[in-house]
Amino acid sequence: MSEPLIRVRGLRKDFPVKGGVFQRTVGEVQAVSGVDLDIFRGETLGLVGESGCGKTTFGRMLVRLLEPTAGSIEFDGRDVTHLGRSDLDTFRRDAQIIFQDPYGSLDPRTPIGNSIGEGLRIHGVPGEERRARVGDILEMVGLRRAHASRYPHEFSGGQRQRVGIARALILHPRFIVADEPVSALDVSVQAQVLNLLRDLQKELDLTLVFVAHNLAVVEHISDRVAVMYLGHVVEITDRESLYRHPLHPYTEALLSAIPVPDPSRRRDRQVLQGEIPSPIDPPTGCHFHPRCPIARQGVCDVEVPTLQPPVPGEAHLASCHLRTGAYSA
Repeated sequence: MSEPLIRVRGLRKDFPVKGGVFQRTVGEVQAVSGVDLDIFRGETLGLVGESGCGKTTFGRMLVRLLEPTAGSIEFDGRDVTHLGRSDLDTFRRDAQIIFQDPYGSLDPRTPIGNSIGEGLRIHGVPGEERRARVGDILEMVGLRRAHASRYPHEFSGGQRQRVGIARALILHPRFIVADEPVSALDVSVQAQVLNLLRDLQKELDLTLVFVAHNLAVVEHISDRVAVMYLGHVVEITDRESLYRHPLHPYTEALLSAIPVPDPSRRRDRQVLQGEIPSPIDPPTGCHFHPRCPIARQGVCDVEVPTLQPPVPGEAHLASCHLRTGAYSA
């Protein structure tokens, strides 16, 4: 594995909860809680979990659309956690995001050529060169140069997401966060967009974080996969190891929910009991223990697990007392 392009240490994001007549702060939502993660050059890291687990918040902090509450983000050896405005503009050349909603992320009153070229305009690229580069990037994502003068409502959902991809690529970044880029698309269109992303990642040597809740989609595109639960990364390893031999009970439950495209086969479904705990007041110990089928009283509800391998030296990490560490069988 190459050197990490991004090093994340202790990254946390809290959102204040306000209430009452005077809208005073009455608590905090712990959206991301002390995440440590390395993202390697040229890889595609899948980031999965249920809705509300913090994966989108984490992705937006990586590209500095959200200010972290605590922790650090290093990009290519440089601390980018608290950049000023001018330095942040420079960082934007290297780090971009593809948003989930391919329509809501585009200005309906602006031709898509202007939306795609906005980053070039901000960085002082002249008009003629800007139009040429917009045309080039449109062709790269499977659209035509003539589409630059059209408006978002004139495109299908898949075409609009291609516009979003073009906008993210126009500054030739090295790192992209794709925030559930296919979840709003039809299944047949999903495959086209996924294949496009995979081809562009190889052609342009991009480092990609692919945020999703669909593990079947993540398996198709990712090199490594990180699983998040209630603001924590609970398991991370290469794609094959995760899908063949998951360590964390939460990962097992997610994998058991993937539909099998064969009516003669049935998957043993592991249905989790209870609701996701409130991030305002998370459980003590392991946050997953109230829903965990193998939780042990006096251990899982008391001690906070850390990411570690089942056998020293392995790259497969999980935060589970009973699958790794002193309490593992």
